Amino acid sequence: MIVASTPAESELIPWDQLTAAATAAMRRAYVPYSKFPVGAAALTDDGRIVSGCNVENASYGLTLCAECSLVSQLHMTGGGKLVAFSCVDGDGNTLMPCGRCRQLLYEFRAPGMLLLTVSGIKTMDEVLPDAFGPEHLA
Repeated sequence: MIVASTPAESELIPWDQLTAAATAAMRRAYVPYSKFPVGAAALTDDGRIVSGCNVENASYGLTLCAECSLVSQLHMTGGGKLVAFSCVDGDGNTLMPCGRCRQLLYEFRAPGMLLLTVSGIKTMDEVLPDAFGPEHLA
């Protein structure tokens, strides 16, 4: 099981591989309306890399963010928890997940999940403080 729960431990994470997987996913994005492709990739607690891209819809509210397809792939390939996450735009620049996607990532995070952000490596708790999750519904 892979665990790196602090930014100081982030050297254990293959950030270059995650960013490359996010970039590859971004190239598969379906963005005929916004022309803003996004790719995301994450490392799971069992060492797999899962990825996703945004998929737009003519009814804009039905558009799926890259994180949505990433979580779908997570479940399609055996489940698990997300340990580390990277997201890029069409130019390969790091993106911060939107609020909705931060909540989605929170739901499927491993304890101490790390994110590569525009401000450096941060924990999930830093990018979504005082979050509400499954543990509050027990």
